[in-house]
Parts: sequence; C-alpha cells; structure tokens
Amino acid sequence: MGIDIIGDVHGCYEELLDLFKELGYLNDKNIPIHPDGRTAIFLGDITDRGPYSIKMIELVYEMVVEKKIAAYIPGNHCNKLYRYFLGNNVKVKHGLETTVAEYNNLSTTKQHKIKDKFIQLYENAPLYLVLPEYQAVVAHAGIKEELIGRNDKKVATFVFYGDITGETHEDGRPIRRDWAQNYQGNNWIVYGHTPVKEPRIVHKTINIDTGCVFGNKLTAFRLPEETTISVPSKQPYLEEKFRYFD
Repeated sequence: MGIDIIGDVHGCYEELLDLFKELGYLNDKNIPIHPDGRTAIFLGDITDRGPYSIKMIELVYEMVVEKKIAAYIPGNHCNKLYRYFLGNNVKVKHGLETTVAEYNNLSTTKQHKIKDKFIQLYENAPLYLVLPEYQAVVAHAGIKEELIGRNDKKVATFVFYGDITGETHEDGRPIRRDWAQNYQGNNWIVYGHTPVKEPRIVHKTINIDTGCVFGNKLTAFRLPEETTISVPSKQPYLEEKFRYFD
C-alpha cells in the first residue's frame, strides 16, 4: 500500500490523467485505480484557472465520495468556490472566473448536479489530514507544528493561505512568512498553494505545487517512498508566477 499526494491541479485534468498513468494507476471506467491499492490524496485547489474545472469536480467527487478510493482536503480556491455556490458575495476573479464560465455553460440540470457534488465534497472534507501511519500531515498551504490537532479559524486561515502577514507586495500578492524554515517536527508536512519550479524541501516539509496551471509541471509526493513524480504541463508557461522564493 502507499499514498500519492497530488499538488494543486487547478483544472489541469489532462495533466492529472498523465500523472496517474506515470504513477501506475489503471483506467477503470474513467476512474484511476492503482493495482496495489495505493490511495491518491488531493491537497486542494482542484479548480480555477485551468481548462477543466468541472471535470475535476466530477472526478474527485467520484473517487472520494462515491468510490472512497481517494482523499481530498480543500484549498483557498475550493473555499471560495464553496462560498460562491452557497450564494455568498465573492469576487469572481483570481481564477474563479474560469470555473464560473464553465459552470454557466452547463444546462440547469447539470449545474444543480455539479453544485451539489462540490458542496458535498467540500463539507465532508477535513481542513487537513493527519496520517500517523505515514508520519505525515497534508495541508493545502502548510501548517505549523503547534497548530496540528486544532480546527479553529486561525488554523483554517493558515491551511488555506499560509503564514500571511496581512500585507501585500506591489503586484498584489500577499506577503507570507516562510514558516517551513522554522519547522522542527518529525512528521512530513506536505503542502502546495505557492507555485515553485521544483518540489521544495525545507527540513521535513515539501511544497509540491509545481505550477502546472502556469505551464510548469504537475507533481505527486509518494509515501512511504519519499519520492516525487512529475509530468509536464500543457498550459502556457508564465515565468512571473514563480517568484515567491527567489
């Protein structure tokens, strides 16, 4: 057995299928299943920006909720889409506009189904996953050691957005502290959220958001092997999106 933690997909459905193939999953009626019983874990931000957000919702819902062969935790984009589906007043930008455009092109019947699936997927998801058998914690934007075990608002903000200061760079990007530099725990902290060109290991943390939607690659981190596998992106490359840790 084992797990394959998958970085931010952001609607890059075709690349995800390529990655599953690379990881040894077989296609069983359009559902990736590993012959050795490995479990895929999606670490959030499955939608927005990329071309196939609706397909991502359907696939992840089927794998996680229906078949129970995968796990999912939400990211900040998931949280925003959830609030949009609830009818909250959210700004349809920063990637949400691509998902909403896809959604608006569906029939009314299909819209209801997609909305119901995503709401169910989101409401059944934990804020983060603690996996003692793999000595790992999976959290979308990471988590500090002292926050593990808590589920309050402060923890939700951290796992969705990282260690934000409340200030922004000139281009509008939030200023974040590099929390991984101070992590001293024994568990792996597996996260994404901030695009990096290569999987970034600091102490026992690994960022596997390798910016697939920005034209780089889609990455999975395998446990217990402690190895990464990536496939190239089919999207246009945007160099300016990889500036957080320059």
